[in-house]
Amino acid sequence: MKAVLIVLDSVGIGAAPDAADYGDAGSATLPHCAAAIGGLKLPTFQKLGLGNIPALLPGGLPIAGVPPVAQPMGGYGAMREISDGKDTITGHWEMAGLKIHPPFHLFPHDYPSFPPEFIAEFERRTKRKTIGNKAASGIAIIEELGPEHLRTGAWIAYTSADSVFQLAAHTDVIPLAELYRGCEIARELCDPLKVGRVIARPFIGRPGAFTRTEDRRDYAYRPEEPTVLERLKDFGVPVFAVGKIEDIYAHRGITESVHTGHTSAAQEQVIRFCREKSRGLIMANFIDFDMLYGHRRDARGFAAALEQTDAFLRDFLPLLTPQDLLIITADHGNDPTFRGTDHTREFAPLLVYQPGRSGHNLGIRQGFFDVAQTLASFFGLPSLPRGTSFHLP
Repeated sequence: MKAVLIVLDSVGIGAAPDAADYGDAGSATLPHCAAAIGGLKLPTFQKLGLGNIPALLPGGLPIAGVPPVAQPMGGYGAMREISDGKDTITGHWEMAGLKIHPPFHLFPHDYPSFPPEFIAEFERRTKRKTIGNKAASGIAIIEELGPEHLRTGAWIAYTSADSVFQLAAHTDVIPLAELYRGCEIARELCDPLKVGRVIARPFIGRPGAFTRTEDRRDYAYRPEEPTVLERLKDFGVPVFAVGKIEDIYAHRGITESVHTGHTSAAQEQVIRFCREKSRGLIMANFIDFDMLYGHRRDARGFAAALEQTDAFLRDFLPLLTPQDLLIITADHGNDPTFRGTDHTREFAPLLVYQPGRSGHNLGIRQGFFDVAQTLASFFGLPSLPRGTSFHLP
């Protein structure tokens, strides 16, 4: 028996009750994306119950083109994040059973974002100077500082609304191995500050036509208690990670991993693992929604990615047996119609499918860690410290 956990990176479904505390009141990724393009075409998501979720939410907005169905194929609901934050690490760690409080450290947005002693030690150890040192959109800061980087060989260092230290480097100037080593040094320096992630951002091209490559790497803060991935592996249940999952969990609790740079490649690996493995957890992050469209506020591209994933699910569902469990959710929102370029604090949609079982209302879950408790229940592990299982034995 297998469990497949698919995280639709940034696909929120409506503002969380505390969204105003994050400056995100009024955000609603799926409904606003659908409205912006005149309606989505998601027949598989619709059959699973996606269109039934908004009615469960306070002030929930309908998803244009995805109305509710009388008898969904899957369980449907929404999850409210309890941890402090709205970033990748916080969302993924909570769904793995952890609660993040106090939140990860956030660097100031204005120059200089990073403490002078931090930068001095980083430059001493890497033997390169640093430019940037502020909050910025990744594409924008590469366009702004890329020419200077090419001339000087200095690191482009920047942060965002998330708890991140990001390093951008042209691969002709700083080879990947050196970029990754620089990130490892930054990770050591970030640990005492409890920074969620250090991210390698390699790029290629010339001024005016820079392009980021698929060789991104994330270096996560190490979890302070075991995640459900570690508990499963210790219990003898193999864990197969796809996409950036290995990086998000600091390479802990994983039996086998395939790092992919785009959603389509991740989908291919999910299918492969599902066909080849008879038992275990397959966990995947579908990154394009966030990386390519949410941060760039591209509603049409976001919609196209949703429709592509719907087609993937159409072909994927027949591979599952009655002994298998599929969970589809998200780690946060990233409303492509909202102001700014940052994540949005939203409810995460929840869809749960087991062949041969009728769909049912899962309600609003108080904590993403219900996912971890469900996986523990499904595989027969002892109960976890947090969460309530939505698995029907």
